Amino acid sequence: MDLDAFSSLLAPAGQALLASLRDYDPAHELAEATRLRRGHPAELVSAALGQARLRQRAEAKFGADAYRMYFTPDGVEQATRTEVAEYRAESFKGLGVRRLADLCCGIGGDAIALARAGVEVLAVDRDPLTCAVARANAESLGLADLIEVRCADVTEVATSGYDAVFVDPARRGGRGRIFDPEAYSPSLSWAIGAARAVPHAALKVAPGIPHEAVPDDAGVEWISYRGDVKEGVLWFGKNPGSVSATLLPAAATLWTGTPLPDPPVGPVGRYLYEPDGAVIRAHLVAEVAEQVGGRLIDETIAYVTADELRPTPFATAYEITDVMPFNLKKFRTLLRERGIGVLTVKKRGSAVEPEELRRKIKLQGPHSATVIMTRVAGAPTMLIGGPAPVVRTPARPVDQPAADQT
Repeated sequence: MDLDAFSSLLAPAGQALLASLRDYDPAHELAEATRLRRGHPAELVSAALGQARLRQRAEAKFGADAYRMYFTPDGVEQATRTEVAEYRAESFKGLGVRRLADLCCGIGGDAIALARAGVEVLAVDRDPLTCAVARANAESLGLADLIEVRCADVTEVATSGYDAVFVDPARRGGRGRIFDPEAYSPSLSWAIGAARAVPHAALKVAPGIPHEAVPDDAGVEWISYRGDVKEGVLWFGKNPGSVSATLLPAAATLWTGTPLPDPPVGPVGRYLYEPDGAVIRAHLVAEVAEQVGGRLIDETIAYVTADELRPTPFATAYEITDVMPFNLKKFRTLLRERGIGVLTVKKRGSAVEPEELRRKIKLQGPHSATVIMTRVAGAPTMLIGGPAPVVRTPARPVDQPAADQT
């Protein structure tokens, strides 16, 4: 889709066509296109069908708003999920930010959340089509008074009049994902310089960013959504030197300014805790172990074990009934004896693939179980059990410094 085709979607005929495609089935696209071309130009039909497909894909990130918004293929892929953008917007609002420059704004997902939080946003991108889409989204959602979209090279935009900047560099190239932060567009070093020029800033980075790449004057936060790690964020002007993991949609944050030493290693207890991926990325497994009074099962594996069940939002708990060395024959016999017909397979530190294991085991019976393929004290081990019972007591509050602490 080019700029002219997109502009045609904003005209009355394009709007009517998009409205008619709200619930169309992509499996019948050829028939739908043939029907629509009887009364509309082929170029407009093609643009509308493409936009309808993108809106359906975007619903997972934007909910009902997706059907009022506009997208590009890269925009759907790279846009921040609404829940993550809203969480970050509230963080900026808590810092007292009123005017923010959103550099590399894409289709405007973060700008929308910021504007809805009451922040005035300058949204900048260098691609004319992307800017047109971002502008249309601001207008469609009634936020045009708070979002100014500017088509420009972000490295040439003055930000001295703003309380904060948010930078979301492009982390994909012609060959896929970019892992070297200096190969981001713009580079991480440029983004850090831009961050230091204003009172507050957040730089979105890949979740796999190494800890040693984090500047001393920045705090780093890993964010997961329903257990899936979405991004890392470098914060400037907010808790420098801190490390945190935030789990959404619960908005639970585990924070530390001084990480704990590695927990001791010990035998598998009655309960096994699987820390959230954001906790693991943040190297805060020791903090979870302290919360639950636990220990590691292996010095190289991020599983925590304990003899008592303590609630924590930062790890999933399993009740372990059996601990056995890896032995497929004995495992198959055990499942048969217990009538296990549904098996959940998890792994960490094991070369065995879950699907391969399932192919080798014939499941039959009314019961279910979970097997965790891992290492215990260096030895391949199978931990058998199931989800731990829910303890209906509130989780211990997580202490954090004030939002404006420096």
